[in-house]
Amino acid sequence: MEYSNRNITVSVILPVYNEEKYIEACIVSLLKQDFPQDSMEWIFVDGCSKDNTKQIIGSYKQKYPNLIEVLDNPNKTVPYAMNIGIKAALGKYIIRLDAHAEYANDYILKCVHYLDTTDAENVGGVAETKSRGYVGKSIALMLSSKFGVGNSQFRTKGKSGYVDTVPFGAFRKEVFEKYGLYDERLTRNQDNEMNFRIRKNGGKIYMADDINLAYYCRDSIKGIVEMAVKNGKWNVITSKLCPGAMGIRHFIPFVFLMSLIIMSILTFLMPILGWLFVAELGLYLLFDLMFSIKSASKVKYIPFLLILFPIFHLSYGFGSLVGLIRGNMIR
Repeated sequence: MEYSNRNITVSVILPVYNEEKYIEACIVSLLKQDFPQDSMEWIFVDGCSKDNTKQIIGSYKQKYPNLIEVLDNPNKTVPYAMNIGIKAALGKYIIRLDAHAEYANDYILKCVHYLDTTDAENVGGVAETKSRGYVGKSIALMLSSKFGVGNSQFRTKGKSGYVDTVPFGAFRKEVFEKYGLYDERLTRNQDNEMNFRIRKNGGKIYMADDINLAYYCRDSIKGIVEMAVKNGKWNVITSKLCPGAMGIRHFIPFVFLMSLIIMSILTFLMPILGWLFVAELGLYLLFDLMFSIKSASKVKYIPFLLILFPIFHLSYGFGSLVGLIRGNMIR
């Protein structure tokens, strides 16, 4: 990329793949940023999209030729995309964004502010999970609940402070010279692994609750089940490839699923233990009811949340079981 008379401060990198439903809203939110456009570059790294993603980005590139660049990622996955973007980036700061999201007008400005005013090597914000339709909105409510996703602070409106991980992330470019690029073996969890590597080597991760974005989650049962299974599977694979990168909370659904399987077998062999099995199910269903009521923004979402929590938890646990059985598989 060549620029004349420009001082690029921020390089925004967006890995994209088949994002035609979301990419335009994402770009529009970037065009509203308070940060000066002539001090930015937006690098879209496309993983061989089969829809109109590149055409949509291309239409904006025609309007903003000095701002937008489109690079190809033949390997398709996010860590390859990020590494391609980082190597091409000219900015002092690298801000990794996602096309499934829209960003507050001061998002980039505040990322840079906190990188300059804290001792953190990665800065991120709080994600408001959104979706479309009754099913999608129910899924968004579930993914914003501590019962749904545990102590994931950026999903559950945590307060500003040092954390284990943040969504996407903003870095000084030298961070990647210091700690290395993204691990290209990881189809998922590459952000967790990068943040773990930073913390392991003495760096800090900071989440600011006034850095805000809206993230669009899956809007169907099939979509959320597929996501849960893949996430559960990759938690195990990531832990095998990069020990310590994943926290305990990532494996609670697996423990829950295994407890149900083991207690079912023990109850069959020793019926006297059946009360333990019933107690476990009863306690889970009680929490399910409590958090369904607490999480629902309207009464109409409660019945669906009652079945959505267990579907998500069991699918996630099943994915981890698959990952354990097929742990030698990378994709």
